[in-house]
Amino acid sequence: MILIIGAEASGKREFAKKLGYTEDDFTTDPFDGKRVVYGVQSILFADHTRTQELYDALVDKDVVICNEVGSGVIPVERNVRLGREAAGRLCVLLEVPARSVHRSQILHCRS
Repeated sequence: MILIIGAEASGKREFAKKLGYTEDDFTTDPFDGKRVVYGVQSILFADHTRTQELYDALVDKDVVICNEVGSGVIPVERNVRLGREAAGRLCVLLEVPARSVHRSQILHCRS
């Protein structure tokens, strides 16, 4: 499995496409048969208790893409804080079995 993390709209999906995956390989549902799962953080924001269940589903995927959500202002809403924490913990767990981990960054901004 390849883990790709990074900020929103930082080119994570485009990077996965450069690895040879097509749009047909992508899904937001970790429980279907597609090889590339993105938006994992959204699942945990909806229910932060699913970390182990998601880990079990994601560990055998080809590519897992997750937004980096642990920086910036700490949210006031408890559920958002718990979802953010769960997303970070899941990425840490996925780093262990991952063949490689890539952090996508925005390299330039246009004004």
